Amino acid sequence: MKYAKIFTLRKPMIACFTALTLLSFSVVPVTNAAEKLEKPNLKLGFIKLTDMAPFAIAYEKGFFKDEGLNVQLEAQANWKVVLDRVVSGELDGSHMLAPVPLGASVGFGAKADIITAFSMGLNGSAITVSNDIWKQMKPNVPVKDGVVVHPIKADALKPVVDLYKSKGKPFNMAMTFPVSSHNFKLRYWLAGGGISPGYYAPPQDTSGQVDASVMLSVTPPPQMPATMEAGTIFGFCVGEPWNQQAVAKGVGVPVITDDEMWKDIPEKVFGVNKAWAEKNPKTHVAVVKALIRASMWLDADNNKNRAEAVKILSQSKYVGADEKVIANSMTGTFEYEKGDKRALPDFNLFFRNNATYPYYSGAVWYLTQMRRWGQINEYKDDAWYIDTAKKVYRPDIYMLAADALVADKKAKAEDFPAKTETGFKPEQAYFIDGVAFDGTKPNDYLAKFAIGLKGKQVVAGGKVTGE
Repeated sequence: MKYAKIFTLRKPMIACFTALTLLSFSVVPVTNAAEKLEKPNLKLGFIKLTDMAPFAIAYEKGFFKDEGLNVQLEAQANWKVVLDRVVSGELDGSHMLAPVPLGASVGFGAKADIITAFSMGLNGSAITVSNDIWKQMKPNVPVKDGVVVHPIKADALKPVVDLYKSKGKPFNMAMTFPVSSHNFKLRYWLAGGGISPGYYAPPQDTSGQVDASVMLSVTPPPQMPATMEAGTIFGFCVGEPWNQQAVAKGVGVPVITDDEMWKDIPEKVFGVNKAWAEKNPKTHVAVVKALIRASMWLDADNNKNRAEAVKILSQSKYVGADEKVIANSMTGTFEYEKGDKRALPDFNLFFRNNATYPYYSGAVWYLTQMRRWGQINEYKDDAWYIDTAKKVYRPDIYMLAADALVADKKAKAEDFPAKTETGFKPEQAYFIDGVAFDGTKPNDYLAKFAIGLKGKQVVAGGKVTGE
């Protein structure tokens, strides 16, 4: 059990929380603006990752306070704790994996009504392998003028996995949570190289390892480098700064970033309980307003504020990693092999390219991946995907916050999507495997893949059946 002080303007208090990595922040006095809010005093959760930055900046730059909010930020132990505490009401909301509200909606793992009206950013993750696996992969990787060519496809890993399989050895990799962007990104990359990442068969088998060539398991983000160094896993998919930490420690090599797999992939969201949102609509909009302002600050003037953001995030109460490690990916570069640092200006997008807008199409993509790997183990028609996306992702609430910022002269109308925005991006063609995605035609999309469920196929008896 850990303890930390919560300071107010009146007197210090000691707060006790269980089973958490805890941190607490100054609570500012309620302002006149806050009197109009249903619940101005909030506790918001996060995981120690670079993409929690909108929370840290909204706090440090006073954007929460400007909106009449007294916010306490609290680091959480893992993504399951995040979901459980948002569902129970212990947290008013949290930094959350983009597919988690969708998984809760369809009842995979836990059944709950979680919604999101704010995307916390695009991209920001990578797949890293151990030094030994990289050494085995490297002969299969294209090289031009003595330099490794990126992006690297999983084709280069397949001979290594096949060798392990022929010797009866498991090939172990890690992701952060079964219903996580990292699970689906890692599976997508592996399958694109002809490697089966395995299927789920709920409710009997939720291991995700049915017919798998690579065994995927859950590891909390900050523990990824050490777990790989210990030899328990051979690689992982995680958000920053933990890929760059593996490079800094000399224990691993990132082989591909998520924006090299799919340009501008949604990564995290601000998730709240639907009942909480319905009870506190003004408060909800106020939080989204503050987070939008923080995201604008993070991307302002060609990322001029990123160096300051790195200093803020490096504090132990936020991410707690070395400034140089965080800066590797936050300031427009990314380091692959040690010393091989390349320009990657869009690795972390917080506001540009409508990064904060919760697109239905992003939600549909995650639902297709849940279906592809058996977490949704039955056929659903296209309308179901779209209806589910609209139930969980709430751009209508986002636009209330955007309109209020414009009215407050804190943003311009052109900073946000047009009023005619449908929530579905046009067909997106840039994926590592070349398969284009149209969020309005999810079943057509699933039918394109050689590996993965499609049509009316299901996982039963340890194998894929049906057509």
